[in-house]
Amino acid sequence: MPTHHLTVWYNTRCPVCDAGIDWQRNKLLALVRAGTVEFKDINEQPDALANFGASLDDIRRRLHATDESGRLVVGADVAIALWRLTPGEGWLATLFGNRVALPVTRFVYDRFADLLFAWNKWCGRW
Repeated sequence: MPTHHLTVWYNTRCPVCDAGIDWQRNKLLALVRAGTVEFKDINEQPDALANFGASLDDIRRRLHATDESGRLVVGADVAIALWRLTPGEGWLATLFGNRVALPVTRFVYDRFADLLFAWNKWCGRW
């Protein structure tokens, strides 16, 4: 089985994002302890993904991750990658990440992320 490595960057200042990642991290505790999956707060290293052209607001708006090949993964694709690694959640990756559903999944994720980002800005969470 190939070794996967995923470093997920997220915004801890967003209560929805923070709670969601905390919940996911707990489900992936064995992989986190093994160093297979890392979760990092973008507010602690705001320029961490600048070499990919991702701004701080880009990362606050949508999940970003780097995979084992050093490629950038963004938005719904990060959620799908996490579901693939999470025991018992592979079916979510299959359902929402298949060729037919993926464009809809990305669209819905992006609209939700836009609303959440606007709400966080309105609440002054920066």
